[in-house]
Order: sequence, then structure tokens, then C-alpha cells
Amino acid sequence: MRVNRQIRISPLRVIAADGAQLGIMDVEAALAAAVEQGLDLVEVAPLARPPVVRIMDYGKYKFEMAKMARQAKKKQHVIHLKEVKFRPGIEEHDFATKTRHAREFLADGNKVKVTLMFRGRQIAHPELGRVVVNRVAQELSDVAKVETEPKFEGKFMTMILAPK
Repeated sequence: MRVNRQIRISPLRVIAADGAQLGIMDVEAALAAAVEQGLDLVEVAPLARPPVVRIMDYGKYKFEMAKMARQAKKKQHVIHLKEVKFRPGIEEHDFATKTRHAREFLADGNKVKVTLMFRGRQIAHPELGRVVVNRVAQELSDVAKVETEPKFEGKFMTMILAPK
């Protein structure tokens, strides 16, 4: 945003501090009107023809914009991608614990990446891994939907679950 002496293009469409149209003026006249009121001349629409400038308190305007940005940042919720790792020969209790963790992540509003790791000869039987991944999706189907179907990436099979 250009302010006061940074504005070089003439003529300008000038808007007063109260929102009234002052008409089309040259830069010096608009700047004199702003200085007379003890305010700044701020370019609000530089691409319009003629460019639009407004007489306002620029410091107060910047403060209000920063305040609005802080409020917006406070209200936003960042979705993280949490990872839960499984193995093809996982035991029942370990499976229940890991799916419980995934359920908690989903309840917090995060996405969950289910990773199935193969080691050694296990890679020869990807169907065993697919059974485990499908079982995870089925267990969490009440709180999650499958965003990315299970796919093989080297020694890993991955699937992404998103909260419903």
C-alpha cells in the first residue's frame, strides 16, 4: 500500500474520511486535503482508472488490520497428519492399542496415516498386510472415512483416514 508522498500517479479519485466522494483531484490537492485534516492519503485501489485513494489515519488502519489477523489466527484449527504404524503379524492387544490411538487422533480433528511396515520375507505376502489395513479401516469406520486407499510404496503400505 502506498501512502502520502509514495503516491505518484495523477489524477486520483479521492474518498474522504467519512466515506464521501471528494471527486477527481491531482496528487498535490489530495495530499493537501489530507494534511489539512491531520490524516494520511492511502491508495486503496491502485489498479482502478483513475486510482482510488482514501483519507484516513494509516497507523490506526494498520493496527486494526493486525488485530483482525490475530483474531482470525486464534480461531483457525490446523489439521495435522498423525501416523500410526502397524506390522503384518500384529497381535490383538497391540492392534487394539494402536487403533485406540488413531481414534483419539481422529476425535481431535486430525488426519491419520496408517502405515504398514514389511520386513524381510513379509514383503512376499502383501495380502496379509492388506488384511490388517482393511481391518483398521473397518474398526474406525464409525469415526473416519478413507481419504486415500491403501497403496504400496517400497516396503510400506499406506492409507490416510480423515475424520467424518
